[in-house]
Amino acid sequence: MPTDRAQALNSPVKSTTASAGTRMAAMKIAIIRQRYNPYGGAERFVERALGALVAEGTEVTLITRNWDGAPREGFRTIICDPSRGSWLAGRAGRDKAFTACVQQVIAAGDFDLVQSHERVPGCSIFRAGDGVHAAWLAQRARFLPPWRRLAQRFSPFHRHVLAAEEAMFSHPALRAVICNSHMVADEIVQYYGVDRSKLHVIYNGVDTHDFHPRLADLHRATVRQSLGVSGTTPLLLYVGSGYERKGVPQLLRAFVSAAKSGAHLLVVGADRKLNATRRLAERLGISESTHFLGPVKDVRPFYGAADAFVLPTLYDPCPNAALEAMACGLPILTGIACGAREWVVEGQNGLIVDPLSENELARALEKLIRLSMEPAAHLLARQSVEVLDLPTMSSRLLALYHRLSPQI
Repeated sequence: MPTDRAQALNSPVKSTTASAGTRMAAMKIAIIRQRYNPYGGAERFVERALGALVAEGTEVTLITRNWDGAPREGFRTIICDPSRGSWLAGRAGRDKAFTACVQQVIAAGDFDLVQSHERVPGCSIFRAGDGVHAAWLAQRARFLPPWRRLAQRFSPFHRHVLAAEEAMFSHPALRAVICNSHMVADEIVQYYGVDRSKLHVIYNGVDTHDFHPRLADLHRATVRQSLGVSGTTPLLLYVGSGYERKGVPQLLRAFVSAAKSGAHLLVVGADRKLNATRRLAERLGISESTHFLGPVKDVRPFYGAADAFVLPTLYDPCPNAALEAMACGLPILTGIACGAREWVVEGQNGLIVDPLSENELARALEKLIRLSMEPAAHLLARQSVEVLDLPTMSSRLLALYHRLSPQI
C-alpha cells in the first residue's frame, strides 16, 4: 500500500481455491475511478459484468478517491486519497496526485487486468467514457471568444489532461480501449493514432425495463398538470448538467420561435449557472414556457410527460439521457458531435443538427415537434435502442475480459 491514505474500506475478497477442472488461481482485476458512484449509468453496466466475474471466482478491486454509497458485495475497495496538500495545486494537481497514488497501488497489487475510467498511464484497459479531451477542446474553441480560446490553450488543467491522455494512449501496457461510440473510436485514431485493433465499441447500457414508453401512461397527466401544461401542448424535455457543454444557452435562444407557437420546454438537471440560465430565459421572453426543475432524483416521470427530447450538446461521447429518452419512445434532437447520433435515423426517430447554428437549431425544434406527432417516430425510437439493454452490453464487456485474459 503506498501510504496510510490508501486504505481498504472492507475486507478483501477471499481468494478462490483451485479445484479439479478449474483455474489454478483467481483472476485479479482492478477498476480505477476517482469518484465511484455505483448508481451511475456507466458503473451500473460495468458492475453487472464484474459481478459475473466475481461469481466465477475473479477478485475485483475498486481503486477510488471517493466511494459514493455502500460497499459493493464481493468487491474489495481501496481508497486512494493523497495528502491534502494536493488540493492547493488545483484540479491538475489533484489529478496528478491521484494518478501517482494509483500507480503505486497497481505496482504493488499484482493485478492481471487494470481497467481505468481515468487517464492513468499504465492501465491495460481504458474506458473512454468521457470521450477524447483533445476533440472536446477543438469543438469548444468553435464558440469561445478569442481571449477564452487563448486561456484554454494555456490552461494548466487542460494541458495536464492532454499530456495524461497522450501518455496513456501511447503507453505499452495499454491493451484495449472501450469506446462508448464509434465517434469516440474515430477521434482516438485521429488524435492519437491508436491501432484500431485495440478499440472496442461497447455502448452505455440502458435499463429498457425502467425506461419504457409505458411511463407516459403512468406520469403524463400528473406531471403536465403540476406544470400547468395541457395534454395537447408540445412539451420538449432536456435532461443533464453542464449547460455550456450541452448547448442549453443555444437551445433557449433557438426555442423562442417554438415558444411563440405554444410549445413548452422542460429543463431538468443541476448546474452552477442555473440561475443565470433562468435569467437568460427571462430576457428572451420565454420564462412562461420554460420550466427549470433543477436536480431531481427520478427523471422517469418527466420522460413520460414529454413529447420529444432535446440535447443540442456541443460534445458528448454517449449521453445516457439520450438513450433513456429513446428507450421511453421519445424522438430526439442532438448535436453533430454526440455519440447518440449513431442511433438516430434522420427525420424518422430524431434529428441531428449543428447546435452552434441557432437558425438551424430553431428550424429543427419546430421539425421535431411535428415529428413527435407521428406514432411511428416513437415506435422507432424505442426499437433503435432495445439492443442496448444492460444484459447485452454487460455480456459484451464480459466477453472482452475473457478475450484479454485466458485465465477467466
